[in-house]
Order: sequence, then structure tokens, then C-alpha cells
Amino acid sequence: MNEADHEGRRTWRFWAALVLVPVALVILLSLGTWQVNRLHWKESLLADIQERSNAAPVDVAALERLMAEGEAIDYRHATVAGRYLHDKERHFLATFGGQSGFYIYTPLELEDGRYLLVNRGFVPYDRKDPASRGEGQIEGLQTVIGLARAELTEKPSSLVPDNDEAANIFYWKDLSRMAASVDLPADRLLPFFLDADSTPVAGGLPKGGVTQIDLANNHMQYAITWYGLAVALVAVTVAGLFRRKTR
Repeated sequence: MNEADHEGRRTWRFWAALVLVPVALVILLSLGTWQVNRLHWKESLLADIQERSNAAPVDVAALERLMAEGEAIDYRHATVAGRYLHDKERHFLATFGGQSGFYIYTPLELEDGRYLLVNRGFVPYDRKDPASRGEGQIEGLQTVIGLARAELTEKPSSLVPDNDEAANIFYWKDLSRMAASVDLPADRLLPFFLDADSTPVAGGLPKGGVTQIDLANNHMQYAITWYGLAVALVAVTVAGLFRRKTR
């Protein structure tokens, strides 16, 4: 390659970099700024959840009113009274405290004849059969305090298996199917769950208080990564221009 061709290639690379570097820089800075905005949103969400979960418990009527007003009820501290229908409990595959097992979702029949699915808590895998934890099948009118949880409108991911209703093993919380699989009338079903708190029950199972509120918040690390790449790009570009100038 002669000197003219070599110089032409260098010139072409210079102009290509002059166009592409600013575009890349804008993209990196935009991604970093987007992550900063997501960080503020996530911090606000976490603060809101913390406030809801630590507030004085509200009743079912208050939850329904909040839903009608378009307010979030997820993780809101709530209380309800009713009788458990233990013969209709549903089993959600879960892990808790390093153990595999199930969350026990039991319909609670309210005094007005409606039903609320309550996540009573965790049982180990080998205690799935209610007969193995008969002491915990408490009877009579119960007051349950816990956190309201919104229903899911669809499967969280295509990787999640379909629920096995015949075996009473649910892989995602499909409220309508959980209820329908035990013949609870849809028109008398409350459109949310309640996760019971850690108040102990006879025999120790199910173990309540299983709600996890620690939502991942890695947006600061992502923002630093994108801004760091932008700084590195500027540094490399400046170094390249300096070398070109000194040749």
C-alpha cells in the first residue's frame, strides 16, 4: 500500500470516528440518564411500599375502595375476619428459608358470604398433605392480619410451567383458576390475595410472614456503568486525536 492510500484510509477513519463517536456518546449518556430516572422511580416505589406495609391495617371495604379509586393495594397492611375452608386449600410451589415446599393458599369465607384467598404461609415439601399438619387447620371465626397482594393478570414468564390443577401444584398465582379449581363462585371472590403475617399457629405450620418486599434496585450500578463507558469513549477518542496530531 502506497503512502497516499495509507493516508486516505487514515482520513476515512478519522471522519467516520468524527460521526460515530458523538452518536455513541449520546446513546451512552441517554442510557445512563434513563437508569438515573429509573433509580428515582424505584426508590419512590420502595418508600411507598414501606409506608403501605407499616401503616395501620385497613379492612376489606377500604381495600375495595382504594381499588375503585385506582390506588395500589399491593403490600398494603390489612385485616379480615372469616372461616377457613381447609378442604379447598391450594398449594403454590415455593422456597423459603432455604427449604423447598409450598405456600398454602386457603379460601377464607367472610361473614358476608364472599371469599378471599389467604396465603397462610410455608410448609416443607413433605408436609404438603394437610393430614400431616392437622393442628394448623384451625377452625371457627379467625381474624387474619397481613399484606394485601394484587392478582396477576398473566403468567410472569414463558419459562414458568403451567399450573397442574389436578395435582394441586401451582407455579404462578392465577387467582381465578385457584378459585375455580375448588368451585368458588367467581362473583363472590375478592380480586386480590392476603399474605398472612407471622402470627404462629398450632403445630407451627403453615409458617406465616413469607412476603418478600426486597425489590431489586441495581439502577445506580447500571447508571455508573453507562456513564463510565461514556467517559472511557471520550478518553480513547481524545487520545486518538492527540496521536494523530503528533504524527
